[in-house]
Amino acid sequence: MTDAHPRLRDTEVERPLATLTSVSVKARARELGFDLCGIASAGDHARLSFFRDWIDRGYAGEMAYLARTADRRADVRAVMPSARSVVVLGTLYNTDRPYSTEVADHGEALISRYAWGDDYHDVLGARTDALRQWMASAHGAELDTRVYVDTGPVQERLYAEQAGLGWIGKNTCLIHPELGSWLFLSEILCSADLMPDESGVDHCGTCTLCLDACPTAAFPEPGVLDATKCLSYITIETKDIIPESDRAALGSHIYGCDICQEVCPFNHGAPVTDDAAWQPRAALDRPRLAELWTRPDAELRDAIRHGPMMRVRVKRLRRNVAVALGNSDSVEAASALRPTPGGQDRAASIEEPVVAEHVAWARARLAARCGGAPPGIVRDLLL
Repeated sequence: MTDAHPRLRDTEVERPLATLTSVSVKARARELGFDLCGIASAGDHARLSFFRDWIDRGYAGEMAYLARTADRRADVRAVMPSARSVVVLGTLYNTDRPYSTEVADHGEALISRYAWGDDYHDVLGARTDALRQWMASAHGAELDTRVYVDTGPVQERLYAEQAGLGWIGKNTCLIHPELGSWLFLSEILCSADLMPDESGVDHCGTCTLCLDACPTAAFPEPGVLDATKCLSYITIETKDIIPESDRAALGSHIYGCDICQEVCPFNHGAPVTDDAAWQPRAALDRPRLAELWTRPDAELRDAIRHGPMMRVRVKRLRRNVAVALGNSDSVEAASALRPTPGGQDRAASIEEPVVAEHVAWARARLAARCGGAPPGIVRDLLL
């Protein structure tokens, strides 16, 4: 382990010390299953102020909660005035499955890698709190702490960079030189004055693969994301109608997008995890669009229950699948979208106005594109 990139290795594990130190915190973090642990000071960091400018440019779109908490996100001491240190933890979630850029079959649903397994908020919340409890016990005196897992007003990637877990790449993701960017982050704000690590060093160089590969040109400049153009925002954060001008770019993506990470050289041959929490659920393991569409609402709800995809619920998931089916040029997709007698009883979400509008768009698009489809299918699409 080096100060600049504090990866936790099996050979470096030692029994926790009786007092709270950076070394003892990292040792205990490794025992709890974290892949990375670093310490950042809770002081001012130059780039924290950019967040307000990012909001003012309109790049947050419908995510009004970010604007409401912008002042608090400018300094963790606005959240916890006694904070002196930020313990940043990294957890690898890369599993042994092909990248979406390697999938040539447009009938396969594309789901962002982080959403295949259990809800990381819950899993890492429990693991991070276990470390927090150990820290409070090891300190031997009063210790203020607070845990966050992608839910609080903390600019976690900036603190992760300051803690030496890697650097923020041109695609705005945190990149570790050995693990790549398939990392969940969690933090513990702490009133103890722990020894900080050296900040991560940028290794992107002149590479622009991530910027060039983005299907919607969502990066107005390196290191700056216009979220409103990102496929993740469009499929997850858009609450109502997806603008028609954005639909074709979705391709087969029904939840999130990993393209800018998949093309990153630091993710070529990235290590995989066997942690059961992040393995794909059977229903989300490379599913076909047509198969997802024909599932009853109850089955879709069970498939995403207690996972990250609960954020969109069944209605928005249906909406996204409808768009992806419309982007396909297959008879399989056309067949799936045919009205089914009695189908409303099993999939009431299809009749929701926001879903129905996208279904009508998809049918019309398929009717225009599937020139070789059987006439009966095309006729049904136009009904």
